Amino acid sequence: MKRFSLHDGDEIKISTYNPDLTQPLIRANQNKSLFEIKTRRLLLVSMSGVRIKNEKLLKSGMTLPGFLERSEVIASLPNLGLLTIAAYTPANWEIEYQDIDLLDEEDIHKIVDANFDLIGISFLTARAYDAYRFADFLRACNQTVVFGGLHTSLVPKESAQHADTIVVGEAEPVWGQLIHDFENDHLRKVYQASNKSIPGFIDGPVPRYDLLDFSKYNRITLQTTRGCPLHCEFCGASHLISPVRRKSIQQIRKELEAILGRWPRPFIELADDNTFVNKSWTRELLELFAQYPIKWFTETDISIGEDPELLDLLARSHCAQLLIGLESPNPGTLSQMDPGKWKARKQSAVSQSVLQIQNHGISVNGCFILGNDGEDVNSFRFTLEMIDQLNLAETQITVLTPFPGTKLYQRLKKEGRLLKNDFWDQCTLFDVCFQPDRMSVEELESGFFDLMQEVYSRDRVQIRKTRLNECIRTRASLTTQID
Repeated sequence: MKRFSLHDGDEIKISTYNPDLTQPLIRANQNKSLFEIKTRRLLLVSMSGVRIKNEKLLKSGMTLPGFLERSEVIASLPNLGLLTIAAYTPANWEIEYQDIDLLDEEDIHKIVDANFDLIGISFLTARAYDAYRFADFLRACNQTVVFGGLHTSLVPKESAQHADTIVVGEAEPVWGQLIHDFENDHLRKVYQASNKSIPGFIDGPVPRYDLLDFSKYNRITLQTTRGCPLHCEFCGASHLISPVRRKSIQQIRKELEAILGRWPRPFIELADDNTFVNKSWTRELLELFAQYPIKWFTETDISIGEDPELLDLLARSHCAQLLIGLESPNPGTLSQMDPGKWKARKQSAVSQSVLQIQNHGISVNGCFILGNDGEDVNSFRFTLEMIDQLNLAETQITVLTPFPGTKLYQRLKKEGRLLKNDFWDQCTLFDVCFQPDRMSVEELESGFFDLMQEVYSRDRVQIRKTRLNECIRTRASLTTQID
């Protein structure tokens, strides 16, 4: 037994890592006959929908044509983390997966009446309070609840108050131990893996895509990498709980073929923070994807546009779009975002890189963050000018958000600039949670609102649609040439 120290100095016991229990059991309790095996039932629940709190912005989003059209095509995705731990669950467990958006009372009572042995819940920070209330109700009805995911890992003591047990960090190494302990009535309060390499991520069981009703999703999720070598102050992605990891190409092939077995021509969204960090491995990945009838999307950095050979491979691999964090038109702002000032050094190449990527038939979704330190009310105009100048096929603007566990959160809290202590439901990327340094909260909110009106105006949306269609035609032409 070792001990896990929480943020305020309190300690709770957690289980140690048992490598023998990291792989799923092909047959549960192999020393017993099939007649002696007790069937258990596991429900895995994903809570991912968010609700903008700013009423003015919320209403504008419902009426602004460009933003409304964009919201209709935003990906609906299953929770890959839950599908992954389902694959690590012994065969004597029956598993059900559910996406829950609105907490309908009737549906909640159906879950209780179904009498699951264990209920696992994963949720975004913006849904934390909903998840806490949901779990509190379930536990009051004698249901056993386990929390996991990024938010739980970053605020473990708070999360632990609302669950029977929590998983901190990556789940693959400890899920087998948790299930073993539950079956033997020795469930611990916290399970945490060490930060060492996780063989199961490199080469492991295929996520349980068979649990899904594919008709509910317009994209399906596949993860090829985890973590990111950049350490941007604002980033609340998986690098907070994982070093950079890459799956083997053989493992990715297995997972890809499992998806294709249920969806003949899928649109795949990679659940990666920064896919193309290792260029040699990237080439192998793209050559693999080129062999299958898929379209796909991922997040990466702007350096991909500086490699003509890689762009050719990207086009042949049926990549439809890249999401790239451009963040700000202000070089000084970019210099503050990561210790190595990588984004600032790359800014001069952004325009040419976007052009090269889109000329290969791959649309760029350029993302910008408003409210950064050092920026005043003029930043909204400068951002709009950069969006127009880049001729992006898609764009996304958000408000700087201090997610728990990030360096940004820690700094703003130390400086006394968080607007309140409890604000998880405002971590929507559209609500202001902090005091900007060179404008008021009201100026940030109104400036962002006005920028939304401009970015998603009918005229600008039409321009981006034209650029997107150009990318689609270019990609089709390149594919025809290859065939």
